[in-house]
Amino acid sequence: MEDEALLSRQLAKGLSDGGYAVDCAAEGELADILVSAERYDTIVLDLGLPKIDGLSLLRRWRATGLKTPILILTARGSWHEKVQGIDGGADDYMVKPFRIEELLARVRALIRRTSGFATPELQCGSLVLNTATAQVTVQGLSIKLTSHEFRVLSYLMHRQGNVVSRSDLIDHIYAQDADRDSNTVEVFIGRLRRKLGTPFIETVRGLGYRLRDQAQPGE
Repeated sequence: MEDEALLSRQLAKGLSDGGYAVDCAAEGELADILVSAERYDTIVLDLGLPKIDGLSLLRRWRATGLKTPILILTARGSWHEKVQGIDGGADDYMVKPFRIEELLARVRALIRRTSGFATPELQCGSLVLNTATAQVTVQGLSIKLTSHEFRVLSYLMHRQGNVVSRSDLIDHIYAQDADRDSNTVEVFIGRLRRKLGTPFIETVRGLGYRLRDQAQPGE
């Protein structure tokens, strides 16, 4: 179990360093509670979880209509787990041990596909965000963002044209056990507007924020 705990810490750190807010569950019951309470962009699911195994969780979540992309982790040589996982509704799988760089690439790909993007470059007019390199440019000029500013912009870019509520942004900036302050969202939005220099981010009164190319006709 110590090896699994170490893997969990390494995964959490790698995903956090990659720009994601991460919640961890060491056993299946807690994982089930988290997934029922929070909206996640992606779930990385170890099939060998104690109390409730990962395959049972996967089937339960899909049976309830959960559409969140799920990447399963399997033990080396357990080909039957891979087959059962894919048949159970998994979107991708990785065999342990693996390199965190590959897992991050697969997570980025799952999130892109769910949002309808085929490449790492997300574009909104002259604004371009590369999910693989974490680079942001406007009219070809590089824009330096903090990790939290990047998370906010990335979430808006993946949902451009749609209104995103403040609560959704908070959920995707901070892990569940973090100290969440709703006022910081306005701070990050204000910083992004200044750094981007072009009014890509709209405030939709009473609802939240929307990112769109201002050169295109709005709603």
